[in-house]
Amino acid sequence: MRAAVYYSNSDIRVEEVPRPVIGVDEVLLRVESSGICGSDVLEWYRIHRAPLILGHEVAGTLAEVGADVTGWQIGDRVVAAHHVPCNTCHYCLTGRPTVCETIRSTNFDPGGFVEYLRLPSINVDRGLFKLPDDLSFDAGTFVEPLACVLRGHRNSDIKPGESVLVLGSGISGVLHIALARALGAGLIVATDINEYRMQAAKKAGADVVVSATEDVDAAVKSANGNNKAQHVIICAGAPSAITQALDCVDLGGSILFFAPTKDEFNLPISTNDIFWRNEAKLVSSYAGGPEDHQIAMNLLAAGRIPIDSMISHKLPLDRTGEGFKMVASAGESLKIVVRPQE
Repeated sequence: MRAAVYYSNSDIRVEEVPRPVIGVDEVLLRVESSGICGSDVLEWYRIHRAPLILGHEVAGTLAEVGADVTGWQIGDRVVAAHHVPCNTCHYCLTGRPTVCETIRSTNFDPGGFVEYLRLPSINVDRGLFKLPDDLSFDAGTFVEPLACVLRGHRNSDIKPGESVLVLGSGISGVLHIALARALGAGLIVATDINEYRMQAAKKAGADVVVSATEDVDAAVKSANGNNKAQHVIICAGAPSAITQALDCVDLGGSILFFAPTKDEFNLPISTNDIFWRNEAKLVSSYAGGPEDHQIAMNLLAAGRIPIDSMISHKLPLDRTGEGFKMVASAGESLKIVVRPQE
């Protein structure tokens, strides 16, 4: 079968690889759509392990079902989660499945940018979700990233009516905007340096969109009754976004670190100003649990997230390399979906 193999962001090669063979408690997924995630192009994080077959935002149909698998049959339209928790460790039992060791070690075989992938037994058990008939496979690629966004909102404890500032309007930022709007947030302000993405933020539901090169704090206060933002969500990996977040968060507010930065970056924090006097909280979020995936599916099925306007490109497997270059350049693209069967 064909696979798009990652050597670097500028070197994606379509190669022939063995089609996976499933066991009696596993399934084989025919991949119809696979989204390119911003984390796929984090070269500093990926390149030392290359060559790799990446891709974890997948939707497709079951091509083979192991003899011991129950509840699923060939032809089922599904979305699959690549990371799944053990459900029995201390972290899982206390509501923190995304820091479970198992969730960090589970994965697809071999990855999502392929014609077929194998789902191990544990993924079949707790990482397989039926895709409603009225949702496209392309829409299904949003389940995993939206699950991550849902987890981040829960960690931030964002309540209806509260103000939200989203720093960075790539696909993760736009999903945060859309979710905040769907769940009843008050004022939503968004930033970016790219006009294309600033327009995408408006379409997703931002009330105010400002260039990240401007005085973001002043813009928030001007739109928010001279108040800073109750919740700030960092969806850009630039250190300047973190500085802006610290400047823009309100007393008793929260800053969600959603986008990673390079390993060597350290936070420039005044502990007295941020914590002791202002009671701000810094929160982080990694991945999404099975419950987040199901809620994400429900939101998409209900039409609460305007995903059609977020898909900027649909590419066949042979053009995966073009997609990687577009995502890495952060230019005029938003969500790029690869269709391995085309």
